[in-house]
Amino acid sequence: MTGALPPENHLPEAEDRVKVWYRFVPREGWPQYDREGVWATLVDVDVAQVNNVPFFVDGAAEGDLVRFTTDPQGVRWVVERVEWSGTCTILVLPAPGGPKATAVAVHEVFAPLGIGAEEHSAEFPLVALSVPPDADLSAVKALLDEGEAAGWWFHQEACVGDEWRAA
Repeated sequence: MTGALPPENHLPEAEDRVKVWYRFVPREGWPQYDREGVWATLVDVDVAQVNNVPFFVDGAAEGDLVRFTTDPQGVRWVVERVEWSGTCTILVLPAPGGPKATAVAVHEVFAPLGIGAEEHSAEFPLVALSVPPDADLSAVKALLDEGEAAGWWFHQEACVGDEWRAA
């Protein structure tokens, strides 16, 4: 139920991709999902690199290396993050009826800074920003705060590091 913004497909070829699943405790006030699947590329028999932005998993980001186990039905469940990519995941929920009320409008604000984004669904227009480690973190944080102060959106940090906190 996710769509990339913009519509270009930056994922590896289909034969190289697998779906890995996270289990987690749902956040209060958010949709009550307790699992989320993301596309990943196998790098070892039980390790994969995440290819898209997780929406509901705290401490997960695009590019992370994760270890998984495979259940009897063939579902790959993430058991740990092996290596953080350095990419931050920031969740943005557009304010209904506001000037940036769509995922595309939110992404247009951040795209000039090299920030990728994915939209959860039209029914729940949550935007997951993928902030690469070489981005201008101070500028991204300033835009997030300005947009929230202007009533454009609400945001939450889902996966950040020391550099983000210091920016």
